[in-house]
Amino acid sequence: MPDLFHTLLKYDIGHLRIIAGSWGLELETSEVDSATEELCASFLDLEAVTETIEILPADARSALTALVESNGKIEWAVFARKYGEIREMGEGKRDRERPHLKPISIAENLFYRGILAKAFFDTDKGAQEFAYIPEDLFEIIGEEMKEERGKSTEPLGRPATPLEKAFETPASDRILDDATTLLAALRLSRSGFQPDTQLAALLATAGILIKGAPQAEKVKSFLEASRANALKMLAEAWQSSHEFDELRLIPTITCEGEWKNQPLVTREFLLDLVNAIPQNKWWSIPAFVRAIKEKFPDYQRPAGDYDSWFIKRTSDGQYLRGFAYWDQVDGALVKFFIQIMHWLGMADLASPEEGKEATSFRLSSFAQKEEERGKITVSSNGKIVVPRFFSRAVRYQISRFCEWDEEKADEYQYHVSAHSLTNAKGQGLKAEQLLSLLVKYTNGTVPPALVKALKQWDAHGTEARVEKLLVLRVNRPEILEEMRKSKASKFLGEILSPNAVIIKSGAESKVLAALAELGLLSEIET
Repeated sequence: MPDLFHTLLKYDIGHLRIIAGSWGLELETSEVDSATEELCASFLDLEAVTETIEILPADARSALTALVESNGKIEWAVFARKYGEIREMGEGKRDRERPHLKPISIAENLFYRGILAKAFFDTDKGAQEFAYIPEDLFEIIGEEMKEERGKSTEPLGRPATPLEKAFETPASDRILDDATTLLAALRLSRSGFQPDTQLAALLATAGILIKGAPQAEKVKSFLEASRANALKMLAEAWQSSHEFDELRLIPTITCEGEWKNQPLVTREFLLDLVNAIPQNKWWSIPAFVRAIKEKFPDYQRPAGDYDSWFIKRTSDGQYLRGFAYWDQVDGALVKFFIQIMHWLGMADLASPEEGKEATSFRLSSFAQKEEERGKITVSSNGKIVVPRFFSRAVRYQISRFCEWDEEKADEYQYHVSAHSLTNAKGQGLKAEQLLSLLVKYTNGTVPPALVKALKQWDAHGTEARVEKLLVLRVNRPEILEEMRKSKASKFLGEILSPNAVIIKSGAESKVLAALAELGLLSEIET
């Protein structure tokens, strides 16, 4: 970007006098070159810049913030759509109408203060006109605004009302148990299993998953870590990740196209706002979101661009373009951000009543005080119950040998079957390994019947089978003999008795047709 000297050099002496006046200065020369040098000497001073920023109206400060967060420049079409145009007029008309005294837009206000300028810059699309802050002035303004933001500790929004915090949902480390289940399911390639997208993204952020596949060493470290350390591992990975993109994980919207956002920058900004809220104080979510909309509406869109991001509502496919949809996109992101903090044990939530959307949150210092506890119970029929707070690494291993039954609030239920052991064998596992696990973690209280079954399975595999079969039964053995001599014989399987035979899968209609040719009407019983 051009510096302040080369930016001001484009203006006539009348324009420079207007700029000087807005800074409380009076030029001592009538020469453009000398006046430009004089202004640069006065403007490029931290104290002068600070005083000028302090007297700017709130809307002008917002525009300046947008420019600073966009590295000092924004495409003019985008900037003007939000902050207005600058009237084009010659020296005579300008000196008569004095537009700097009654600017028609935020852009015009900043322009006649010398803070904002327009110029064409080369881009991938060719030359494009931009609004910009002169480079050396930008460096000073950027540092000043950064320091000013750092000093601002006043939290946005307000404390929650009694109704907003009526039903509390404390933070927990349940995400660790859900992660264990997800990793086991992915390892087993369970058919029909739909992984939780947000959870999978968090595990990928921590390097536990790569392209959806569990990484053995990372999985081992995660499962064997204490609950406190495992939760910390996920939280720290999330806070520092460039790849985890909350916006694209909000379930109510779908993002399309090649446009880019900056999830880490956005996350750090929201964390700063959240951390300004008093610890252990219930805070209103709707009021917090409204305050962000009023004070920092472009918190994730430095260029104030609400048109080029292709985002649609998942429920009906409606595209959400323009500032009018701020609440459904940018506001929804703030709420989703708080939800992620809750999952990671960083915030409690509350709502007016159970099952309703969260309306308040409280920063939490959640820490799991109790580590592994409870005991595994094993029944003679192969049912295994593992408490939620038992070793996650052990539950992960046991689950790989078993069928999964419906889980309860604080326990996971499994049962051993020939089918589950066959699947485990396909993963390179043996039934004797499951037996060793159960013996070790039940202090040798595995029922004898299950011990025998597991040992027998390792030695002989499946020794009994329950099947669903279609059987042809006839009144007289001679009918079956005729069928076996006919062309329909290829559709018949194992003979069960003189009057019964198994019909091969999918051959029912062929057998019925063959019986009809023999003059026998038959029916299928259901």
